[in-house]
Amino acid sequence: MAVAVTTDILRELAAFEAENGCALSIYVDFDPSSTPTTPDVETKFNAVLSEAEKLSEGHAGDRDCKLALRDDIQRIRAWWDGFDRDGSRGIALFASSADHLLRALPLSEPVGDSVHLGSELRLSPLAGQLGRGDGALVVFVSRERGSVFRLDGGRLVEVVDESEEVPGQHDQGGWSQSRYQRHIENLVAEHLKSVGGEVDRRVRRGVGLTIVAVGPEELRPEFEAKLSQETRSALVGWTSVESHAAPTEILEAVRPLLDEAHARRDEAVLERWQEEHGRHNRAAAGWKQTLDAASDARVEVLLVGDGVAHPAWRCPECGRASADGGKCQLDGTKLEQRADAADLAIHQTLVHGGTVVRVGSGALAGADGIGALLRF
Repeated sequence: MAVAVTTDILRELAAFEAENGCALSIYVDFDPSSTPTTPDVETKFNAVLSEAEKLSEGHAGDRDCKLALRDDIQRIRAWWDGFDRDGSRGIALFASSADHLLRALPLSEPVGDSVHLGSELRLSPLAGQLGRGDGALVVFVSRERGSVFRLDGGRLVEVVDESEEVPGQHDQGGWSQSRYQRHIENLVAEHLKSVGGEVDRRVRRGVGLTIVAVGPEELRPEFEAKLSQETRSALVGWTSVESHAAPTEILEAVRPLLDEAHARRDEAVLERWQEEHGRHNRAAAGWKQTLDAASDARVEVLLVGDGVAHPAWRCPECGRASADGGKCQLDGTKLEQRADAADLAIHQTLVHGGTVVRVGSGALAGADGIGALLRF
């Protein structure tokens, strides 16, 4: 089952550093458009792992490092033999036998194929999947049904079932039509109140701060009236499906609303950065300013443009990142060049408690594809 990419997971991975400098980061894409069948998936995985083997064999490290890398490849193959794809659309694998590390993250979103070898784990592909709707609440509400789902690892998991059987016409008995109808409407109102109360409780606990409701048009005003103001503020939209829709069908219907909500949040962060940068206030722009700020633990939110590429340097002693070569300005150690400056910025931001937002490729064009909102 796919896992949700969270800031905590990224922060844990960012803190890792291989003692021998030989850690593998492998990403394999299982997008159904390119790998529709099980044999296609097997072929793709074997091709990427063959690339990892070639990279390992050509590594300039010592004999112990090469032996460790061979062991990593064997352990990954053994893990793969027991892996159940179970709907995942990509996989991230991190291995360093010398450090007793083998971590696999099945992903709910496609991820490009890539292999990286170094002392740190490559996190750029994962950062693009951060906060993609996981943890959101989906409320399916009708006159009888009241189900609350939580989006977890790309799947809807039911956490509350408040469904109730509302009496039908055949149960009327000797009641007058108007009296019976009032009775039914009271039952429906209590049902909606009960479902709304369950959602409110989760919002108060900080769970599911993005909410999508699924239900008939005529119930929307009445149901929203049962919700607290905080919950209504977290409600990003409504949609409808068949009354007996399965969780997979419900997710297909709500996914566009969740993607739109995610895009709006990213746009709000970008607008905040543009405002701060325009005022020459708490914002960094460009590789030098951003890498310096990230290394100084000043980055609150790192903004990284999709597809940006830039070289950078890193101090092997203190880990400080720099857009310039030469020596570390803190300890004088000669800096080592790295091909992926964005990954260095992501690492420095995460280990110092910041967060990461991916934006469109042209959103930070004036800043060379990188920027940050600063704490100070």
